[in-house]
Amino acid sequence: MTDILIRTEGRAGRITLNRPDVMNALTWDMCLEIEKALKTWAVDDDVHLVLIDAAPGRAFCSGGDITAMHAAGARGEYDYGARFWGDEYRMNARIFHFPKPVVTFLHGFTMGGGVGVGCHGSHRVVDDSSCIAMPECAIGLVPDVGGSLLLARAPGRLGEYLGTTGARMGPGDAIHAGFADYHVPGDWDALKATLCETGDPTAVDAAARPAPEASLAALQPEVDALFAGETLGDIARALDGQTGPAAELARDAFGRNAPLSMACAVEILHRLGDDPTIEQALHQEARFTFRALEHADFIEGIRAQVIDKDRKPRWKHTGPQDVPAIDVANILRPLGPLAPQLEDLT
Repeated sequence: MTDILIRTEGRAGRITLNRPDVMNALTWDMCLEIEKALKTWAVDDDVHLVLIDAAPGRAFCSGGDITAMHAAGARGEYDYGARFWGDEYRMNARIFHFPKPVVTFLHGFTMGGGVGVGCHGSHRVVDDSSCIAMPECAIGLVPDVGGSLLLARAPGRLGEYLGTTGARMGPGDAIHAGFADYHVPGDWDALKATLCETGDPTAVDAAARPAPEASLAALQPEVDALFAGETLGDIARALDGQTGPAAELARDAFGRNAPLSMACAVEILHRLGDDPTIEQALHQEARFTFRALEHADFIEGIRAQVIDKDRKPRWKHTGPQDVPAIDVANILRPLGPLAPQLEDLT
């Protein structure tokens, strides 16, 4: 079975992720195929928009296929990660800058690498099954694939909250936080057919219904107060003794996730500010991810969550208040000539 289906239908370029047995997890080859198609369609006058969806099942895309990454790290092939992420990030930036409408249909789980494919489009569609998250800190990584851009632009301190905890967003939350645009409940086949026939993205506007209630909106005051600190340690101390729903979820996540990853996620968002470019976000993420196989907790996180599945990772730091600033600074220092090449994609 082909992992990804790329074709033109009517006036649309179509990309369908096609690995339903593994929740449409993204491989390196799939990233390259997506970029190749986008480069072709950008200059094809017969293609008026791009439509990205996935094979039916539990997920639009659950993330990247990280088992190969673990195997490379175990062999000491630390440059594997930099080469893969360099290609993936270039593809993410190309979606963001694509000169024609990009309509994405985000059913079920959209996480990690799936956010990079699905949440940089111009028309991002969710339904009642949609569940979006950036859970990278649970495996010793940081929110990447341009996810830090979305987190930085989220209202108030929601970016720090969502990025460190990996909290899941339903359709209303995803729209509130800026990860999606349209709530279109029900069968999407007719809408997709119309988009292919007309090449007109206003069909999405016509099909959209009011977004469901966003629980994050109600949590905003609590999140803003708890996550106002400059460092992860500041946030962890602010959580002490707090009993609200955001505090309880955050305290539980802080006890599970990799401290170095969470500390770096906070630092990355603070460096980016409120309205970064996609290039700024990807470059900051790359400083961590390109070094992750050798210097972070990524290999241990994959082992604990995916390989051995014992859910007992042995992180480099004992807790969120125990990450020295120098460790954050070291892993987020500039990459120099090793930085991903993201320019001239528009």
